Amino acid sequence: MVAPPDNDVLWARALHFQHNGSPALCGVSLEVRESEILAVTGPRGSGKTTLLQCLAGLLPAQEGEVWFNSTPVHTLSPSARERLRRDRFGWIDTTPVLVPGLNAWENAALPLMLRGTSRRRAKAAAMEWLERLDIGERARTRPHRLVQAERQRIAVARALAACPTVLFADEPTAALHQGEGAQVLRTLTTAARSHGITVVLATHHAQEAALADRTVSLLDGRRVTTVHLPPVAEAEGRAACSLSA
Repeated sequence: MVAPPDNDVLWARALHFQHNGSPALCGVSLEVRESEILAVTGPRGSGKTTLLQCLAGLLPAQEGEVWFNSTPVHTLSPSARERLRRDRFGWIDTTPVLVPGLNAWENAALPLMLRGTSRRRAKAAAMEWLERLDIGERARTRPHRLVQAERQRIAVARALAACPTVLFADEPTAALHQGEGAQVLRTLTTAARSHGITVVLATHHAQEAALADRTVSLLDGRRVTTVHLPPVAEAEGRAACSLSA
C-alpha cells in the first residue's frame, strides 16, 4: 500500500463498486489537489454519485484504495470514517436533507455544534452563509415551511459554515431553477477559493463544470477524459481549453 503524493489531498486508485451486481465503478483512479475545484461529469447513471460516496467514506469501495492526505480511508472502521466526515468533510446532496425539528440557522449550524463549537459562534457562522445565499430572512423558519430551493440553500450554507477541508457536492443545483442554481454555484465556488476548500462537484451540466479548475468525465463507471481549464481572473470567467485522454 503506497501513500499518495504530498500535493494530493484526495487520491483514489482502481476503485470498483457494484450495486446489486450492476457495475457502478470499474477501476476508476483519480487525484484531487489541495484547494482544487474538480468537476466529475457524465450522464445520469455514469457513476458520479458512487464515486463521490467512495471518496467521502460514505460507501466503502469493494476494491481499490482511497486516501485523504496520509489517511487510508479504505481501511478505516465505520466509526473512524464517521469522525472523518464530521471533522474534515462536507456534503451537499442532490436534494436537501434537513432536521425537521430545527429551524434554518440551527440546521446550518448543526455540524459546528456537533464538533463542540459554542452555540453563539456556530450561529454566527451559519448566519453569515445564510445571508450570502440570500436566505437569512428565513433563519428562524423550520424546513416544512420552506420551499425546495430555500431548503437547498440552507443545505449549502450548512456545508460551507463548517469550513471543511473537502466539500463533496452531488448535483447541488438539481433542485433549483437555472437562475437560483447559478447563484448557488457562484457562491459555492467563490467561497471555496477564498477559504481554500477543496471541492469535488458532480454535475452533468457543462456550464457548471466550466467553473471548476479541472474536469474528470465518467461513462458507464469508467474514467474517459479530463478537461484542463487554465487559471483566469474571475471577472473574465472560465473557459474550457484543452482535452487530454
